[in-house]
Amino acid sequence: MASIEIPVDGRVVAVSSPDKPYFPAVGLTKLDLVEYHLAVADVLLPHCRDRPLNLERYPDGVDGTWFMQKRVPEKRPDWLRTVEVTFGSGRTAEELCPASIADVLWSVNIGCITVHPWSITVHDTSRPDELRVDLDPQPGVSWDVVRRVTAVVGEVLTEAGLVGYPKTSGSRGMHVICRIEPEGYVDVRRAAVALAREVERRVPELATSSWWKEERGDRVFLDYNQNLWDRTMACAYAVRAVPDARVSAPITWDEVADVEPRDLTVATMPARLADVGDLTADMDDAAGSIDGLLALAAADDDAGLPDLPLPPHFPKFANEPKRVPPSRAADRN
Repeated sequence: MASIEIPVDGRVVAVSSPDKPYFPAVGLTKLDLVEYHLAVADVLLPHCRDRPLNLERYPDGVDGTWFMQKRVPEKRPDWLRTVEVTFGSGRTAEELCPASIADVLWSVNIGCITVHPWSITVHDTSRPDELRVDLDPQPGVSWDVVRRVTAVVGEVLTEAGLVGYPKTSGSRGMHVICRIEPEGYVDVRRAAVALAREVERRVPELATSSWWKEERGDRVFLDYNQNLWDRTMACAYAVRAVPDARVSAPITWDEVADVEPRDLTVATMPARLADVGDLTADMDDAAGSIDGLLALAAADDDAGLPDLPLPPHFPKFANEPKRVPPSRAADRN
C-alpha cells in the first residue's frame, strides 16, 4: 500500500508502508497500530503529553531488530514538539515531547511501538511529578507472586498517604504510578528506595530491593532506580513489543489478584475502555506528598542502612555503597 496522510490536531501525519506487519502473530500492521493510538488518544495522551520520550524503535515490527534512540532524528516535521533533557551522565539531548497525538503518531510511523515517557514534564524538567514502582519478576517467579507483591505495594502507599494506580506492564511485571507534588529526583528516588525496603520487610520471601541480581533469588525486584533522571517507563495504554500486542493497561486494585495480561491487548482495549472507562481519569487530582515515604527513609537512616546502588553512569551519592556485586566486593578491599 502506498503511503497515506492522516490529518489530526491540525497536523498531517505521513504514514509510510501502512500495511507493513508490526505484529505478525496476530496480524496487526503499522496502520492498525496508528488506528489504535487514535482510538485511545484521549486516555493515553495525558500520560505522555508534555513529557520527554525515549524512542524504542522496531522498524520491521516486533520480529525484527530494535534499538533505543533518545535523540530526535534531524529529519522530522517542522511541527514536531521537542525539549532538551539532561541525562544521568550530565550530557544533554533534544527529545520528542508530545503536545498532541500527532507527535505520538509520528513516532509510530518511524517504528516506535511503546510510548516511553520520563517522569518530568516540559514545565519542570528537574522535578518529577510521578513516583514509579516497577515490579520486575526474576526468572522463575510466577505471575501470582507478582500480583501478591503488587497488593503489598498498594498497602504501603496507602499508609504513606499516596494514591497508587496499578497497571500491567504489558510484559512480565506490574507497574504502580503515583502522581505526586513535584520533588527533586534525589528525594523521589529516596522515597522509592524506602518503599522497596518496606515491601521487602513485609514479604521478604517474595520481594527484594537488591540491585544485584546474584542477591535477588526467586523474588520480585522493586526497581527503585526507575525514579532517576533519564529513566523511562511504558505509560498507561501504551502497546508493548510482544507478539500478541499486549497493552500496559490500568486496572483496579480489586483486579490485581486475578488480572491476566494476555487479556489486555490492542484488540481488547477499546471494548474494555467502553466497559470500565479510564481508570486513571482522576490521577491529576490525586497528587500527594512523598513525606510519608521520606519518613520511612529517615527511619532507615537512623537504623544505619546505607543508600542502595545506582547505575554506573550516574554520579556517586553520599551514602551509597560500592557499585560492585557483593561477590566481587572483597576483591576490591
